[in-house]
Order: sequence, then structure tokens, then C-alpha cells
Amino acid sequence: MKTTKNMTVALVAIVFGMLLNFNVFAQKDATYGAKITEQGATEATKLTGMMKDKKTLTVKLKGKIIQTCKKKGCWMEMDLGNGQKMRVKFKDYEFFVPKDESAHGKVAVIEGIATKETTDVATLKHYAQDAGKSKAEIEKITQPKEELTFEASGVIIKDMK
Repeated sequence: MKTTKNMTVALVAIVFGMLLNFNVFAQKDATYGAKITEQGATEATKLTGMMKDKKTLTVKLKGKIIQTCKKKGCWMEMDLGNGQKMRVKFKDYEFFVPKDESAHGKVAVIEGIATKETTDVATLKHYAQDAGKSKAEIEKITQPKEELTFEASGVIIKDMK
């Protein structure tokens, strides 16, 4: 009888421990800015084609985060495929994403406005400083850059702890 009771207590402890571990290690989505959902998001790799004849496009995208601003978390870069990336800034500077590397490589859903624009040299150098680039790398920036940028009103970063 005592053995059965001990086994029951042990089994309950094991199950409880498993549930506790599941909750401790469960990955959760982190949200920033306006509340958005993942529903209806287009793969970020399709954006270049979608922007062909447009200067701006209101869209919801899903893609991989390459890096975030190391100083404040005030921007991030999203992979557009084929070696292309897009800088994502946050509407009215109202929110930030993690500035450490915890978001790097994670999938994000962003909603807002994609824009084709020319980024001037001073701004490109500023972004390079924010990204922790070396002085030599920053000095190599001498030309403005035609690029896609994004102003996000809301962001979901998938599988954050």
C-alpha cells in the first residue's frame, strides 16, 4: 500500500514538473506597437514584386529579422530574399524592439507602409553606427542608396521567450 502511494506521489510530481517545464520553456509571441494579427500576412520575399509600379504600399508582411538597432531597438532589418534586406522603422518612434540579438533570426509579422526611397549618406552612416559597424566600414559609405523601407504600426516577433 505504501509503495502504491509513493508511486502515485512520484507520478504526480513528474507530471507537475513536466507541466512547469513546459510553461517555463514555452515560446511566446512578443507584440510591439498597435495590436495586429498574423492573418493575411504576405511573405516578405514577395514585396519587391508587389512594389514594381508603386512608390508606397500598405501591407502586412511576414519575414525573418536580420538585425535590430543595438542602441535603442528603434529599427530592424528584414530579409527580402536574394540578398536584399529592408529597414523597418516604427511609426512615430512610439515603440522599440529588443536591441540585443534575441530577435535576430526570428520571424516577424509587420503591418504598415512600404516605401521606395533614396536614403542619404548621413542617414546610412547613422544606421551603420547604430548597428555597431566599424569606423572603416562606416567611412566606405559614400553614396545614397535606393531601397525599400517600411514604417510599421505594429510588430509581432514569433517565438520569443
